[in-house]
Amino acid sequence: MDKKILKAEKRNVFGRKVKTLRKEGILPANVYGKKVKSEGVQVNQKEFEEVFKETGETGLIELQIGKDKKAVLVHNVQSDPVEDTIVHIDFLQVDLKQKVSADIPVELVGESPAEKQGLGTMVQYIDEVEIEALPTDLPEKFEVDVSGLAEVDQFISVGDLKFDKSKIKMENDPEQIIVKIEPLRKEEEELPPPAEEAPEGEGDAVGEEQESKGEKVEGENNEAKEEKTKQ
Repeated sequence: MDKKILKAEKRNVFGRKVKTLRKEGILPANVYGKKVKSEGVQVNQKEFEEVFKETGETGLIELQIGKDKKAVLVHNVQSDPVEDTIVHIDFLQVDLKQKVSADIPVELVGESPAEKQGLGTMVQYIDEVEIEALPTDLPEKFEVDVSGLAEVDQFISVGDLKFDKSKIKMENDPEQIIVKIEPLRKEEEELPPPAEEAPEGEGDAVGEEQESKGEKVEGENNEAKEEKTKQ
């Protein structure tokens, strides 16, 4: 992968004062790495965004700080959660002769016949995998062709990914599922049949009958009490 060039300058502004940099279209950043002392730098926001669109977090960048050149990867981009703008960058300085670990995106391509025919739903379980490789051997992404998923319960796992195993070490479990055709879910559960209702008016008749019986019993009790009193 070709390196993209990005100009940077040493940064003398730190803490809350970096807000003044952002207002001027400058992004604060740090460069760090194994056996590398952390260094504060700043880059032009528009220039960084253009380079980052092409490299992502796996493409090499040649960071030019004056006459000094450093091979770096974008290791962390902090964004403002409200305005959705970049506020800080971490660059990882790498040794081109030493392997590094990186998370590589997994992109689905093609169309699943099972999903197209309405037989099932295609579910992507992971969207990136972790690998170890030399910085120059890091792939931009892994493409997964789903056009062979024609039946329910068919899946593609990490072990099905195609890559040069002599250059890249996969850290994920090879049996980990990337994408799978799951059975369709019933939109509505079967409801139990409604309880039988008494015919209209029948409930009232029963109530009236019970009320009538109650009044009759109460009347008989009163008559009995009266007769006992006379005695």
